[in-house]
Order: sequence, then C-alpha cells, then structure tokens
Amino acid sequence: MHIARSSLSAALMATSVRAFSPAASSSFRSSAAISNLSSRTFSSTTSLNANVLKLTEPAKDLLPDVDVFIFDCDGVIWRGDSVIEGIPETLEKLRALGKKMYFVTNNSTKSRKGYKKKFDSLGLDVPAEEIFSSSFAAAAYLEQTNFKESGKKVYVVGEVGIQEELDLIGVPHFGGPEDGGKQPDMGPGGALPHDSDVGAVIVGFDRNINYYKIQYAQLCINENPGCEFIATNTDAVTHLTDAQEWAGNGSMVGAIKGCTGQEVRVNGRMNTYCVLSLFL
Repeated sequence: MHIARSSLSAALMATSVRAFSPAASSSFRSSAAISNLSSRTFSSTTSLNANVLKLTEPAKDLLPDVDVFIFDCDGVIWRGDSVIEGIPETLEKLRALGKKMYFVTNNSTKSRKGYKKKFDSLGLDVPAEEIFSSSFAAAAYLEQTNFKESGKKVYVVGEVGIQEELDLIGVPHFGGPEDGGKQPDMGPGGALPHDSDVGAVIVGFDRNINYYKIQYAQLCINENPGCEFIATNTDAVTHLTDAQEWAGNGSMVGAIKGCTGQEVRVNGRMNTYCVLSLFL
C-alpha cells in the first residue's frame, strides 16, 4: 500500500488501492456502517502498513498509480469557514479522473451529517459516505465493543457531533452542550452527584468546557468501576478561524487526565483509517 503526502493544491494523502468497493449506501443512515466492526478488532495504535512520501511538487506522475485519495479537512480542505484556495479545482480534477476520495477529520464537533452540510455550504459536492469524523470513530469503537449491550450510558464532554453519532447506534448519553452553563455547588458540604451507570466518558472538542464537566467526568472515571476514558483526538491546536490557531482538544483531554491519572483511549484520525480499511 502506498500513501503519499502531496502539495497538489493542498496537502493530500493518497492510498494506492486496486480493488475498492465500499458499502456506500449504509455508511451514513444508521449503525449499519459500523455493525461489521464486531467481527474485526482494531486498536487506536494500529497503523497502515504503508510508505509515506512528502511531495513538494505537483505529483503528476503519481496520479496514474493512485486510485484513492484520503484528505484531512481542517487546514487542508478549509480553514474555519473558508475553503482553501485551489481545493474546488483539485477535487473536480480528481473526480474527472475517476479517483475515489475520502475526507477524514479529528474535529468531533460535527457528525458526518453535520460535515455534509459544511461541505455543501462551501460549494463542495462531497457525498456523505465519503466523510469520516472522529465523532464517528468514537461511536464505531463503542459499537465494536458491544457497549450498548452493557446497559451503560455515556457522559459526553463535547458537542453535538458525538451525540448525533451515538444516537445512530442507540447508545444512551447525556452531558455535552446541555451542561455548558452548569456550575457545581462548591459551598460548605457541597458535592456533585453523578450517575453510577456511566460506563464511558467521551471527550471531544468543547467550546463550552467548564469546571462542572471536568468534575463530572473525573467522578465517573474515578468512581465508576470499569468506566472508560475515551478521547476523539488529542490535537494540540485546531483551526476555528482562518486568523489564528486555537487550543485544541488536547487541552480538554489533558484537564481530565490530570485529575484522574488515567490513560485515555484515543479514537481519532488513525482509528478512522482503521474503519476505512473495512472497505479496502
């Protein structure tokens, strides 16, 4: 397998694949996209067996030998709400050549449905089945490990993207945006009750992170036996706007890791590649 990092109008990652037949019709509507995960096991440390090249010139010689292109999104396809120059032409060219394309992102604030809307808003015609987000990867992991059958709940530190993906697989959850304005009682004798049925805490990028969420997460992780600590990613910075870099989900994960002392399972972009490998 050959992966190339190219500057063909943007940083590209391309995978040379000879036989490619994704089950596109099921990858977006429901949990069918990840139901096959139960038959295969992937680790967040699993990596593709591939050679990686950094290309400084447009890779015209590479195109005939590459069937599938895998793109990052933040900082590659767009920056904030602005599409990066040259991307529309690049995607159009690749589609005209009959290339398969997939778009992966560590940003968990949106579900695949939400990212489809963003692509549309930027004038980019990207089918939903080509989109893989870290919010989807986190849900895929829970589906793979039969979390739903445990009867446990998920506490979400993050935004609606994670919640929408959990809804698709029927896993009960709470937290997220609804806890954005909450404050714990820290007066004399104050305590924050927590749900003992929480079996996993998922931490994704959260623009409304607060002390309530951090405390609730650490109580679940430290006091609920077997509660999993899951992160969609640990990126140091992210691209909320095109003006500057912003503190990324690594800062949220670090806050919770710091008060729990627990190692976190990261189900971000590399795990998304593992999900993609189901179709290769």
